[in-house]
Amino acid sequence: MIKQTLFFSTPTVLSLRNAQMVISWKDSDQQLTRPIEDMGCVVLEHPMISVTLPLLNELVQNNVSVILCDSRFMPSAMLQPLESNTTQAETLKCQLAATEPRKKQAWRQIVEAKIRNQAAILDRYRQNGDCLRPLYRNVRSGDADNREGAAAKIYWAQLFGPDFRRGRFNDITNTLLNYGYTLLRAATARALLGSGLLPNIGLFHRSRYNAFPLADDIMEPYRPFVDDIVCSMIGNGVITLDKNAKATLLKLLTCDVRIDNMTHPLQIALTTTSASLTRYLSGEDKLLKLPQLPHDSMQT
Repeated sequence: MIKQTLFFSTPTVLSLRNAQMVISWKDSDQQLTRPIEDMGCVVLEHPMISVTLPLLNELVQNNVSVILCDSRFMPSAMLQPLESNTTQAETLKCQLAATEPRKKQAWRQIVEAKIRNQAAILDRYRQNGDCLRPLYRNVRSGDADNREGAAAKIYWAQLFGPDFRRGRFNDITNTLLNYGYTLLRAATARALLGSGLLPNIGLFHRSRYNAFPLADDIMEPYRPFVDDIVCSMIGNGVITLDKNAKATLLKLLTCDVRIDNMTHPLQIALTTTSASLTRYLSGEDKLLKLPQLPHDSMQT
């Protein structure tokens, strides 16, 4: 089932009644209700939003990603449930017991899938996707020769021009990318928690200052889906991260993804990848189920 994404950018009062979110406005008697079981992500942007504690508890118990935005209206935090899967203890044991060679083989698969999707993006925008193909062939365990980094240098220059620099800069391209990646990261963490995995224990990303390293690992091959949307937005003349731009980026969660020989919305594909990681860590599977960019994936 495709879960809804709710975005609140005006002063709003959110509360709980009969397992439903009650949406009220401070200057109006009007109310709306939405079933919590249908929600996948809730973005709280406006500083005058009020949320009751019972509602927050109900949201996290239903594994809804609740994203909080800062004074610049950029996503800054996400609520994380402490218990989200009935077999979480067993899965956690497998996650903690995973050997270094097994983690490195998983990272090899992730890097290969990411670069493949980057090559597909370049082809889509009439750039030279062939230049990345030697980099995703025969990726070594743990990506020992850093093909991910080599591919990134070529990819960004091809996609946005030789002067583009990827990072936390204030230019519109990076702003759109950063917003989209934050949404993707929250959706990835939600999928991992739903599979009984802890996003706090990574395969490759291990910084002591990173709260969700496993989410950063698993979202890597999904990043090109954000890039696809942003490249199209830039091509259509978007120059600011306004309400319309954010609404377009939120469509990321329902864009088409090819995975396991089927096409699914991205949020469903993430659950497929997370479930396959659980089986991989337990030794049931040798390969992860990772996304591919379909020929007709969403452009705006």
